[in-house]
Amino acid sequence: MKRKYIFSRFFCAALFFCVMAGGCTKRFESINTDPYGLDENSLKGDFALYGAPFNQMQLGVHLFAPEWQYQLQQNLNADIYSGYLMTPTPFANNVNNSNYFMVDGWNNFIWTIAYDNVMSPAQAVIDRAKKEKYANFEAWAMVLKVLAMHRVSDIFGPVVYTNFGKINADGSVTYDSQQEAYTAFFKDLDDAQAKLKAYADDADAAQIFKNFDLSYGGSYTKWMKLINSLRLRLAIRIVKADAAKAKTEAEKALSNSYGVIESSENDFIINSKTLNNPLSVISDSWGDIRMGAPIESYLTGYSDPRLSKYFVAATDPAVAGQYKGIRNGIDLPNNQLYRKFSTLAPLGTKMPMLTSGEVWFLKAEAKLRGWAVPGVATVQEAYEKGIQQSLAQWGVESQFDTYKNSTAQPAQYVDPFNAANSVLTGSPYLSTVSPKWNDAGSTEQKLEQIITQKWIALFPESQEAWSEFRRTGYPKLFPVVVNNSGGVIPAGQFIKRINFAISEKETNQIGYQGAVQKLGGTDNIGTRLWWDKP
Repeated sequence: MKRKYIFSRFFCAALFFCVMAGGCTKRFESINTDPYGLDENSLKGDFALYGAPFNQMQLGVHLFAPEWQYQLQQNLNADIYSGYLMTPTPFANNVNNSNYFMVDGWNNFIWTIAYDNVMSPAQAVIDRAKKEKYANFEAWAMVLKVLAMHRVSDIFGPVVYTNFGKINADGSVTYDSQQEAYTAFFKDLDDAQAKLKAYADDADAAQIFKNFDLSYGGSYTKWMKLINSLRLRLAIRIVKADAAKAKTEAEKALSNSYGVIESSENDFIINSKTLNNPLSVISDSWGDIRMGAPIESYLTGYSDPRLSKYFVAATDPAVAGQYKGIRNGIDLPNNQLYRKFSTLAPLGTKMPMLTSGEVWFLKAEAKLRGWAVPGVATVQEAYEKGIQQSLAQWGVESQFDTYKNSTAQPAQYVDPFNAANSVLTGSPYLSTVSPKWNDAGSTEQKLEQIITQKWIALFPESQEAWSEFRRTGYPKLFPVVVNNSGGVIPAGQFIKRINFAISEKETNQIGYQGAVQKLGGTDNIGTRLWWDKP
């Protein structure tokens, strides 16, 4: 397929960055060098110099600034593929990621941002903390490393994880298969938890991380809950690929004495304190992202009380006052036709990363699978608790009783400008599940209910939502109308992954070839990941 060249507000800056930065693997040696000069004298007193790398790591998992880099890291892929959002802007003459023509120059940032902003400083802190015997800093860095890198693996598949910073004699860097990476993730969570336990068990332990922690204010017990919750998330993720391992890891998380995140005060929400969530900038200042058609269907059909917390009503005269989304992968004739559809509601300086709502839905699925879930009597109990916690997160818990008993179904989607984009009653892509728990339903129907409500609760954390959609097929989303994949994605089906970073193909060819072999299929968007089984 002929290469398309992209011209947008961020293209020049992105091109400059790619050219100047070069390949990620060629920079591993310098990347893996401590950039903060954390010498022995610096570690005395208030540990101030640890603040810089930890702030960078926390703000880099979901990049806050510069916003155009977040636009490439997640907005023009997972934000759209999850069904949450869609761009009204026809980038590159409407031949781009949103309709499955993958723009390598965009997608390279998914890789480089994770390695530059999280993996590199995390490894620097870990190496220094080991030397100086600060097990708590080592543990915190390990958790953030897992949090960031499982997302990267869930996009590409094989990743450089256990071999990070290790350059082979031939100049290459070796990838882990996704199964190997997940095994390493669980091991790192084990190690981090073992290191933090002594501090969490000591009521007088100094909270030296307080000034650097953008979520928990340095609380050791909350970080222990995060470790257990992250372990539970990853365990559920691999259930189709390795059911035995999934069960073992999930039950380990659920039986740990520190527990998991069960209430909003323990939610892992990164608060930049000074930087706005980049989604707000991209939506309100640039006008480059709007509500997606699938989430319109679910939220309006359910009369979901979170609707006005997530989005703002449209201002276009054709749909003024309605909450109106754009269907993914449509023919955008210009950058104005859909621009007045629903924008995002203000998100402030926060980004939810792992919340109690998600954890209760993870518990519901674990219970559905017959695993040991202490303190939970039924799947319905955990399912409804997930709904309640999500409503509480967004300040609408007072409507819980009404919502949990609702038998409403998702609404059909009507495009006021092009009827060919509409998804009407009877379409196989339109779900029929309701919020009210159906205890008489089949296991698959119950799973659809759990994942559908989990998807609503995860907003706006689209990477996790997209991963869960690929794993389960839920919630039911609408396929692209215009499919520019060249036949890689059959009509009516969905993207499975993103191609390996172009910087890796160009500068780590031997490592890249090994990664493709470990992927187990062609390096394209139609190859399923290890955990993504039919």
